Amino acid sequence: MALFDKKFCDICGEKIGLLGNKKLEDGNLCKDCASKLSPFFSDRRKSTVEDIRQQLAYREQNKQALNSFNPTAELGGKTKVYADQNSGTFIVTSSANWRAANPDLVQFSQVTGVDLEIKAHRAEIYMNTTDGTRKSYVPPRYNYQYEMDLTIRVNTPYFTEMDFELSSGDRPDNL
Repeated sequence: MALFDKKFCDICGEKIGLLGNKKLEDGNLCKDCASKLSPFFSDRRKSTVEDIRQQLAYREQNKQALNSFNPTAELGGKTKVYADQNSGTFIVTSSANWRAANPDLVQFSQVTGVDLEIKAHRAEIYMNTTDGTRKSYVPPRYNYQYEMDLTIRVNTPYFTEMDFELSSGDRPDNL
């Protein structure tokens, strides 16, 4: 088998471009089919072609189930958690058009645990003197920003953790 042999996606049958191959345990996956998988799915290389077909069927069912999802609560910054308390389900997405993004619809009963890590970031605030230099206040003053990283552990067939930053991400270390 030569390095530049043409490869075809074992899911859709399309020709895979030079850098578009996503290797599976027993086949190949094109980047278009890979983009349809759950964003929280991480075991692609250990998955078989049949595993991927089953997940893509699940993702189509998920897309249909999202039609009846009506959020009653919203939490987060750039990445948001939307909850439908009436149906006992939630989604996690950073897309403004979440129906088109097809985020995983998870039942509250599938949650097995939640970890929240809060990190404080501080930046000193300075005063400007009359000669145009910066000088520290005495005692020093600080501007604080908080990073909240959330891990939701879930019991689903295709992923077990949903890791994301719940805060906005607008911190001094990110500017």
